[in-house]
Amino acid sequence: MGTHYITRKGYERLHEQLAELRAEQPLVRDRIAVARELGDLSENAEYHAAREEMTMLMYKIDSLEAKINSCRIVEEEEIDISSVRFFTKVTLMDLKQKKEKVFKLVSAEDMDIASGRISIQSPLAKGLIGKKVGEKTKITVPAGELEFEILKIEKYFDQQD
Repeated sequence: MGTHYITRKGYERLHEQLAELRAEQPLVRDRIAVARELGDLSENAEYHAAREEMTMLMYKIDSLEAKINSCRIVEEEEIDISSVRFFTKVTLMDLKQKKEKVFKLVSAEDMDIASGRISIQSPLAKGLIGKKVGEKTKITVPAGELEFEILKIEKYFDQQD
């Protein structure tokens, strides 16, 4: 897993999620113990379901711990808005539709197309990275070719809409 750039607030949210998952562990262990008391384990559906639940829970915990360990917290003052990049909000003029559009470049986990939050790994974001105010660009995406002019670049840090 590569480096995962994240805000301090996002990092704290990951730790909260991890705490919630860990709080589930004793409950699942109890379900396993109760199911074990029901008798023959080879034909005990409750026992097997509880064991599978524990396996999935442990997988989620391990995955989240790995993600947390790969995080690099980005402080607001580190964000450079001289060009489009991660943690920026960019206002564009769609040159074909003659409409303003606003996109926020975020991690894949924080992506929400309906809110204008696009993954830094998306074709659109990749085409915008490094562009400056006043620049025009053509970007090829699965739906075709888009043409934009960069109107404004701002910090998009707290990731609250």
